[in-house]
Amino acid sequence: MKRSKDWNKGKFERFIKEGRGKGDLGEYKPWLTVQDIPSKGRATRVYGWKTKRIHHFFTDMESRYFYLLEWENYVLDIKEHYPLLDLREVIKDNDINLERYKSDDETDYVFTTTFLIKIKAGNKINHIARAVKVSSELEKKSTIERLEIERRYWKEKGVNWGIVTNKEIPITKAKNIEFILTSLELDNNEILEESEKNSLSQILKLKLNNNSKAIREIVTNFDYEYNLKQGTGLLIFKYLLAKKRIEMDIDSKIDLNVPASSSIKILGKVDEGERYASNS
Repeated sequence: MKRSKDWNKGKFERFIKEGRGKGDLGEYKPWLTVQDIPSKGRATRVYGWKTKRIHHFFTDMESRYFYLLEWENYVLDIKEHYPLLDLREVIKDNDINLERYKSDDETDYVFTTTFLIKIKAGNKINHIARAVKVSSELEKKSTIERLEIERRYWKEKGVNWGIVTNKEIPITKAKNIEFILTSLELDNNEILEESEKNSLSQILKLKLNNNSKAIREIVTNFDYEYNLKQGTGLLIFKYLLAKKRIEMDIDSKIDLNVPASSSIKILGKVDEGERYASNS
């Protein structure tokens, strides 16, 4: 096995001192960041609304899978590039030779799992671990060996582990979620005050209800009618989707040119905005 000159004891100790792999939610620091290694695709830094921190991804696959996790209510915390720091203590199988995985100065490589996910299952809180890989990588012996080490590690830990490939990631849905979740910037109060955001959200929800006009026309007219900056109506529309106050099929590409009445389901009460809307 080819050894790397980029990994050594000093770098390991620095990562530990920085607290990488430790913490929960906003306090968590991934073992690897986009500054640490060359990416195999488009490296991205994505703000997580569940964790309130920046997440680091090395491929589009990783970021797309992240958006799928971010969308689900049962997902409570998402940790990317989680380090298996106690690997030697956990795996004691004689048929796995961890001595092969060392740097030039005999420092152990740190294996990472792409995602460690905290979920709520009924009344229980569990963790699941997922390795995200391009399906073609599974044909490589070196990849299989590393994944087998991951599998045995998480089995010993009693954590459900699995592999996610590009074949299991619905790209359209992931892109839709990315499109929708950008609207959560409205929660920082820098664009609209809380009371204004709430009242405008209720008004738009009311206007979308049973409206045969195209969504794009509705949100454009909304900006004009309430003297809002262009694009505000669309932002609030996405916000309603993100907060799951309205619902539409996100498995198919979101089309703003279809009638609201045939594509949107209103969730909860629809009359809460009547006292704000003067021309409903």
